[in-house]
Amino acid sequence: MSDTGSSREKVSKRLNESIAVKQAMLSDEHTVGAIAEIASALVESIRAGHKVLLCGNGGSAADAQHIAAELVGRFYTNRKPLPALSLAVNTSTITALSNDFSFDDVFTRQVHGLGQSGDTLIGLSTSGDSENVYRALATAREMDMTTVAFTGTSGGKLLAVSDHCLRIPSEDTARIQEAHITAAHIICELVESELT
Repeated sequence: MSDTGSSREKVSKRLNESIAVKQAMLSDEHTVGAIAEIASALVESIRAGHKVLLCGNGGSAADAQHIAAELVGRFYTNRKPLPALSLAVNTSTITALSNDFSFDDVFTRQVHGLGQSGDTLIGLSTSGDSENVYRALATAREMDMTTVAFTGTSGGKLLAVSDHCLRIPSEDTARIQEAHITAAHIICELVESELT
């Protein structure tokens, strides 16, 4: 095992990297504005009787599930549940669609089956280039749903199919995911405060 001093240096380095990404977000008007706009879009959709669908792969799938749980459950206050569903949680659906169709369409089929005009789809991809998330957002757009992407600095392919794109100013997957959940928590707080 490495010595404690070396481990402490790595811990400090990673914490400083994470702080630097958050500071970059704070100083970028586009990023701050995107977070506020996404919250407003969710409020508008939910107030009109629509729901929020979310999708992503790996850590982004976990974040999609986390965000859905915050909306259906509660964030800071006890209030009525808000309609949100992660498309990354049903293993029977995911494996059936992957086997019978293609992993690239694993979310698209669910958007077709569960989404309606006026709903919102949030797609999370640190690269912005996940094909299955891209196809899901493109499908949602064709269905007149509001499309939201959480990505890294470039936005990748998702930029072209999202009404709102939160681009985290980093190319490091771990730092982007940390920033995604920070932004999501802020969004959940804003949505909750408007709908309570």
